[in-house]
Amino acid sequence: MGKHLSKEVQKDLSYYGQEKNTATYNLTRMNLLLHGVRPEKMTVRNADTLSHDWPEDPSQANVGVQFDAVVMNPPYSLKDWNKAGLKVSDPRFEIAGTLPPDSKGDFAFLLHGLFHLGTNGTMAIVLPHGVLFRGGSEGDIRQRLLEKNQIDTIIGLPSGMFTNTGIPVIVMVLKKNRPVGEPVLIIDASRGFVKVGKQNVLQEKDIAKIVDTYSSRDEIEGYSHLATHEEIIANEWNVNIPRYVEADNDEIAQDVDAHLYGGIPKSNIDELLVLNKSVPEVINSSFEVLREGYLMLNKSMEQLTEEVITAPQVLAKNDELRKIAESFVAKYWDILRQVNLDSDLNSLMSEMLSEIKEKVSTIEFVDSYSAYQIVAEIWKDSLTKDSELIAASDFYTIGRTREPNMVTKGSGKNKRQEQDGWIGMLVPNELIAKRLFASEQEEIEALKNKAQEIDSELSELVEAAKVEDSEEYEALYESLKKNEDDEPQDAFEAKTIKAELKRAEKGTSEFEWLKRVEKLLADKSSTNKSIKEKEKQLKEAVESKIENLTNEEIDTLVFEKWFAGTVDALVGLVEKPLRAELSTIALIENRYAQTFNEIDAQVSELEKSFEALASELVVNQ
Repeated sequence: MGKHLSKEVQKDLSYYGQEKNTATYNLTRMNLLLHGVRPEKMTVRNADTLSHDWPEDPSQANVGVQFDAVVMNPPYSLKDWNKAGLKVSDPRFEIAGTLPPDSKGDFAFLLHGLFHLGTNGTMAIVLPHGVLFRGGSEGDIRQRLLEKNQIDTIIGLPSGMFTNTGIPVIVMVLKKNRPVGEPVLIIDASRGFVKVGKQNVLQEKDIAKIVDTYSSRDEIEGYSHLATHEEIIANEWNVNIPRYVEADNDEIAQDVDAHLYGGIPKSNIDELLVLNKSVPEVINSSFEVLREGYLMLNKSMEQLTEEVITAPQVLAKNDELRKIAESFVAKYWDILRQVNLDSDLNSLMSEMLSEIKEKVSTIEFVDSYSAYQIVAEIWKDSLTKDSELIAASDFYTIGRTREPNMVTKGSGKNKRQEQDGWIGMLVPNELIAKRLFASEQEEIEALKNKAQEIDSELSELVEAAKVEDSEEYEALYESLKKNEDDEPQDAFEAKTIKAELKRAEKGTSEFEWLKRVEKLLADKSSTNKSIKEKEKQLKEAVESKIENLTNEEIDTLVFEKWFAGTVDALVGLVEKPLRAELSTIALIENRYAQTFNEIDAQVSELEKSFEALASELVVNQ
């Protein structure tokens, strides 16, 4: 929670927590320690949060300690939560005037956290969507919280974000001291994620958009809405997200007239905001009126795409964004190389992310959050670790420092860690090899290509040797490896080849085929041996080079590691929305390329052709 605060403020933060599961409790303490929280600043208990209210103010009975921030991720819809027989008179539940149902403990956890929230504090709790619309006592509690104006924000998240459940969840933000009449911010962030394995994961850009929208309390069509007290009452205290935020429908409706008579609906083209505003002259010249309300594309999609991408307005945007990107990279390249122990690396990261988002947002139709993600990925892939290494040492010193490359070998009881050479702490070995030992790498690649060609030729001979009555079969079949059932496999037996050669008569076809395979096998063996030797030599040369890199080489290699392709990736954001709308044009054109009448005519022709073919069939009586 404190990572966005200054180091001095972080040092003074105290953390309190309670966890029923012993394993999770232990992990909590470990996690806090790993994030730099000193033991004297953490107070964590292994106990049931609902049954044993804690912490209490020792100076006042039945008064909970108040906190500036409360964060909770309780078990979803916990059944039989009230095993302790708690009553409405419990100070935590008095505000609600009723107890949550025994079958669902969501509001019990919420009310516990709210009870311990300071007057000017903020609470965030992860809950299932049901708390937004379920009736009964839950509906009464929700109404009471809304009437007291304590629900500040509702954020809908994607499904499949947690390993233990696939259900979508929300984050509910609550405050005790909200201004009178302040609306509830409702954010639908359920569509902003990427798939990582079986899990849906929020990207940095998705998180940034949520945070920005929360901070600015902006209304964004299809994403966020400020629900007034009157709206919520009209919805009978139901705050289910779809009632307030209508999801964008990317589906383009089918046009019956276009299907019947052909043509592209003009309304579909008029809706292409980015193309019409960015390159109006290109769009206007690319379509002809077919009939009222319907157009015809007068050029190929390839030509249209080329005209759009090379339009002066687009090229000017490219140049503008390239200047921004180059200036941004140059600025932070200098800063990052000079970080030290006094540098606030979290603040530096935030600064970089905010700056690129702000600068890119000045260019119309370019997604600033995509730019944010590009820079965030650099931090995730390299800068987080590298900046810490530089801060603890020196840019060029750490650039020439190597560490043991530890690899896992064996399995089971024999599983162990062993050193396999050395790796650069800052400069990757692969990058050194690629840039400083290019000729050696090319030589290895040439040998690998040769080995691949030999394998291909051997594979062809193996297949030929399986074809009965062929020359290859007569000469080579017996030399194929066989399984236990004497079935031929996909390789030759080298010792059998030698034995067959001794038996075969020189000058015969059989002898020549056997000699050819023998040579290929020998070439394969020697080539693989050469590859192994040269890879070993290259590996040793690279490991030695790490400690002898010049300042100029370190500059070149680290710059490539951090920022290779960054400028081009940022500039590419100009074309992205244009190409998305060009894809829409291609989709629509293809959809209405043939009318129903034309399709019917084709079907009729095919039926006639089939009937003609059928009439020619001869049926034996």
